[in-house]
Amino acid sequence: MPSVSSLPPVLLLASASPRRRELLWQIGVPHRIAPAGIDERRQPGETPADCVRRLALAKADAAWRHELPVLGADTAVVADGEMLGKPATAAEAAAMLARLAGRVHEVLTAVALIGARGRELLLSRSEVRFRELAPAECARYWQSGEARDKAGGYAIQGLAAVFVSELRGSYSGVMGLPLFETAALLDAAGVPRWQIAGAAVAGAAADVAEGAG
Repeated sequence: MPSVSSLPPVLLLASASPRRRELLWQIGVPHRIAPAGIDERRQPGETPADCVRRLALAKADAAWRHELPVLGADTAVVADGEMLGKPATAAEAAAMLARLAGRVHEVLTAVALIGARGRELLLSRSEVRFRELAPAECARYWQSGEARDKAGGYAIQGLAAVFVSELRGSYSGVMGLPLFETAALLDAAGVPRWQIAGAAVAGAAADVAEGAG
């Protein structure tokens, strides 16, 4: 039976994130990646929400070639109004997790779509509560390697799932691509999703025809 990954792409993803790719496959959107190399630093006086909006659009703009619609996204983990980046050392990771432990933090993900019909942008806001974390547990988490390329120093879909005592908002948004907002943008732009359903029907029809022959 055909899989969605074998179908012609209907979208460019301006990201090399495997998590965003997995989420697009999940909703049946065949795509190609076109990572955008842009300066992702926050500008002076810019709020975290404005920053992720600007970067999501900038990524989509950088990959826009008038060939296929382009999806760009940017995610920020925010504590006390400060955007937490990706830890480079065990000490940085421990400090981030200690700051998040036992309290609520915010995760913002902006998603932008640029295509023949213009450009649209939506923002997902989620609140994540962590339980208290022991320093030894944080050290073990760093040793797993999972925290190294993650904003805020954790991956909710990975080993760090055990840190989360409560989530209000979008699980996929915390992962890096809010599927509710993404689907709304795709639908408004006429970009088909759930392509796996069509592939399954076509595969079943081919199996029936082969059996009849």
